[in-house]
Amino acid sequence: GVGAAILRALVVLARKEGCTVVRLHAQTHALGFYAKQGFEAVGAEFDEAGIPHRAMELTLEPEPLELE
Repeated sequence: GVGAAILRALVVLARKEGCTVVRLHAQTHALGFYAKQGFEAVGAEFDEAGIPHRAMELTLEPEPLELE
C-alpha cells in the first residue's frame, strides 16, 4: 500500500499545482497498479532502459470551488 499512497499524494500535489494531466512511463508488468489508480495506457509499448514500458495518463478534474 505504500506505493499507492505515494502515488495518491503526488496526484494531490499535481492537482494543487494546477496540473490537468499526469503522465508517466510504466513498466508493462506494473500497468495494473497504475490502472487501479485511474491511469490509462496510451500509445504503443516502447523500450526504456531495456525494459518494456507504456505511457499512461490521468486526467485531473479541477478541485471544486469552496463556497463560504
